[in-house]
Amino acid sequence: MIKVFVDGREGTTGLRISERLESRDDVSLILLPDEVRKQPAARKEAIFSSDVTFLCLPDDAARESVALAEDSDTVIIDASTAHRTLPGWEYGFPELGGGRAERIASAKRIAVPGCHASGFIALVQPLVERGLLAKDARLSCFSLTGYSGGGKKMIADYAARERELAAPRQYGITQQHKHLKEMKAIAGMDFAPVFCPVVGDFYSGMEVTVPLFGADVKGGIAAVKEVYRELYDGDIVFFKEDCDEDGFLSAGAYEGRDCMEISLHGNEERAVLVARYDNLGKGASGAAVECMNLALGLPPETGLVL
Repeated sequence: MIKVFVDGREGTTGLRISERLESRDDVSLILLPDEVRKQPAARKEAIFSSDVTFLCLPDDAARESVALAEDSDTVIIDASTAHRTLPGWEYGFPELGGGRAERIASAKRIAVPGCHASGFIALVQPLVERGLLAKDARLSCFSLTGYSGGGKKMIADYAARERELAAPRQYGITQQHKHLKEMKAIAGMDFAPVFCPVVGDFYSGMEVTVPLFGADVKGGIAAVKEVYRELYDGDIVFFKEDCDEDGFLSAGAYEGRDCMEISLHGNEERAVLVARYDNLGKGASGAAVECMNLALGLPPETGLVL
């Protein structure tokens, strides 16, 4: 039986991870009583007792848990921003290829990608790595997300304020969004993109778009499509042609699921690269569970909703 501790189980990501694992007969969850769940000694004991510990915590608390786990053989899977670009941590997006799945499988410290960052990196990193897109390209990125990505406070705000928050709202307007660091680093870019995230009045779902001029790509837009078709051919991340709905693309198309659809639209002169998924699925908890599966030698899709 796989023993799992979710540190921060009460948060949105922690709850979704727990839901995924509670239905599995190969997993036993370590649960702490409310009166001790924030106490370092109790958390340390739970970490050392587990085969896998998920950190679903604010950055500072995640760093504290990692310190508590020092000298432990437990696999630590961190869903916070704290460790995504640090040495010694494997970035948890196995579908990028290049041996990443194998490295995740042997890692003891794994960082779960950020929700917005997952789409941008899935679209851009393969193009940079293969030399189709220059590292010094100046890109922009538009991302539409459901309000659950803002955690309990934002979920409560949307529930309480209803019509007042019905219109989409742009945020991160100072260009200091916390995902930008990993977007630049993991994609292999010299510059972070101009980033335009927008939260809408729907619970979950995400649509990340990167506009691209064909002239900026070696081999043109057709070459981009071939890279996606070859790389993303699995059940969790997949390339799909002709996926629009009468000319529209819904950000909620994969709500409740743990997969990601990659698509390309436009023409050889101008195109948009699009990743659609659930911000709580492949954008958070689904990605975390996938990483756990790999680290335990299980099929990556085990327990996922695809």
